[in-house]
Amino acid sequence: MFLVLTVLAALPARAREVDLELVLAVDVSRSMSPAELELQRRGYAEALTSTAVAEAIEGGLLGRIALTYIEWAGSDSQRVIVPWTEVSSPEGARDVASRITAHYDDSLRRTSISSALRFAAQSIETNGFEGLRRVIDVSGDGPNNMGPPVRAARDEVVAQGITINGLPLMTQDALSEIWGIPDLDAFYAACVIGGPGAFVIPVTRWDAFPAAVTRKLVLEIAGLAAAQQVWRAQAPAPYDCQVGEKMWQQNRSFFDIP
Repeated sequence: MFLVLTVLAALPARAREVDLELVLAVDVSRSMSPAELELQRRGYAEALTSTAVAEAIEGGLLGRIALTYIEWAGSDSQRVIVPWTEVSSPEGARDVASRITAHYDDSLRRTSISSALRFAAQSIETNGFEGLRRVIDVSGDGPNNMGPPVRAARDEVVAQGITINGLPLMTQDALSEIWGIPDLDAFYAACVIGGPGAFVIPVTRWDAFPAAVTRKLVLEIAGLAAAQQVWRAQAPAPYDCQVGEKMWQQNRSFFDIP
């Protein structure tokens, strides 16, 4: 009997099955103002506690998802705000939302979407859940300008059976004039998103942010085909996925950034 118990204890724990493993990878780079960081956190909290998201979770085959909320910036700047958590009820969603809005750290330097994707993929592989689908939901207000080439990182992650969806933040302010690009949605479509059914939902006004996140979460949780005003993976026209790195080199010389 002791031998049997010893053998059972040595076996790896069986992963908890869920409808979806979802990484919410949120940009907190220096181009995001404190007010925008707050709007972003509250927008995700509002979306997670919405009736539409609750119904999408309950309507799944298993009626439960697992998610984590990660903030990212430069190559070595990723911080887990909400670790992997199973959500199967409005109460569970409200708990996740409260942990997101209780966090008020400042922004971090640079923008490495590629490093965020690799970090998120590694997190999925070791989270203790087994999802029918696996998705990284990445939001950001600028192109990749640090770390590995973003298209290569995208392809690596997609090869692991993970879909990447994008929420490009295309709001206008002084910082976006310096570090942003006017066709960020096209950049995300060509260089960031990938996998079955991957899509981009652009946000051009902060007051539209909670609704955009809600729509995105419902599409991801329910596994629905994206509707209008959505870029599908990948953009057909050629795109320079190194545009962010080139802008960084140009701007750092102009502003005398070390």
